[in-house]
Amino acid sequence: MKKIKVKAKVAEKEKVQLKIDTDFIRLDAALKLANIAVTGGQAKMIIGDGQIKTDGEVCTMRGKKLRSGDSFEFDRKIYEII
Repeated sequence: MKKIKVKAKVAEKEKVQLKIDTDFIRLDAALKLANIAVTGGQAKMIIGDGQIKTDGEVCTMRGKKLRSGDSFEFDRKIYEII
């Protein structure tokens, strides 16, 4: 049996900047700011389902404080707090 090598290109993740005027923003509020969730309940479900990554790890803390320079990932997009 002959082995075949396959090369796959993985698309780069889109980066989106979210500007805040406060010291921090809670993760659930950041989802609403980014138009990922329309309501706080929807944000709670998205976070609770483990669909959000912060620092490369799944985050289920909806009250997690994000400060300038922090980022989170959802649906192959990286959202950076500025």
